[in-house]
Amino acid sequence: MAKVTETVEALAAPLAAEQGCGIWDVEYVKEAGTWFLRVYLDHPEAVTIDHCEAVSRALSDKLDEVDPIEGSYVLEVSSPGADRVLRKPEHFARFLGEKVEVRLYRPRDGAKSLVGTLEGYDQGAVTLTTAQGAVRLEKADVAQVRLSITF
Repeated sequence: MAKVTETVEALAAPLAAEQGCGIWDVEYVKEAGTWFLRVYLDHPEAVTIDHCEAVSRALSDKLDEVDPIEGSYVLEVSSPGADRVLRKPEHFARFLGEKVEVRLYRPRDGAKSLVGTLEGYDQGAVTLTTAQGAVRLEKADVAQVRLSITF
């Protein structure tokens, strides 16, 4: 049986494509006692509120029809944001050479996060160039990787 996120991504992908968007990610998480189904859209230029509204309405109808989730949940459709989390190999491939922040499960040299240029991704291991030089972080050490935005 497919995971909820995989099922929803398969349902949402053609609806997003109708709006010129792709699916960046899907999350199904429980927060403060409420289940949230979050669908993050991606667009070559920018995700707009109109994209989100159109996909949300169409996806809500499709989810009511197919009913792949037991119980109640809140559906949210949005952009992943400028500081988006990188999760999938294709995310890392797309942003090679970009500045990222890597949050760690345990401190490394006294720090729980590192900022640097994404140089590589290999089955969960992340390679960065930081101010101190090149560093490889193994999958077991990496809690989260997201784009780092400097204003």
